[in-house]
Amino acid sequence: MIIQLTPQESEQCFHNALCNGLDWISNYGLTLEYEDKDYQTAKATLQAQSPTLEICYEDVLMEILKSGGTLTLVDEEGGEDDAQIKISEVHERVSKTPMVHLMNMITENDDAETADVILQTVFLGEVIYG
Repeated sequence: MIIQLTPQESEQCFHNALCNGLDWISNYGLTLEYEDKDYQTAKATLQAQSPTLEICYEDVLMEILKSGGTLTLVDEEGGEDDAQIKISEVHERVSKTPMVHLMNMITENDDAETADVILQTVFLGEVIYG
């Protein structure tokens, strides 16, 4: 079975996964990196768009991607190559998440494991850890 998501649905699933599972990747010796200037620009853009709203870290990460920047998952233990994504990988790969986890995210029945699986699928193309 193939599930097709719109770009907006893929972005929403990925944003939720960032919110709920980003801490898990550190358990695997992985860290998320980005250009500091990209972060500052993305944050300023979001603040200009909505000056009264609180902006969270994950919102800024998504804005980095939406504005053409990249996020890199770095293997601090040196066992795997670094994995870099753009917004196009989010659009292409979220729907490739194993069905049970994708459906849990879509039906808002997700948890940290679901988020972790989505993050691994988008960054690594498959579930390697856990």
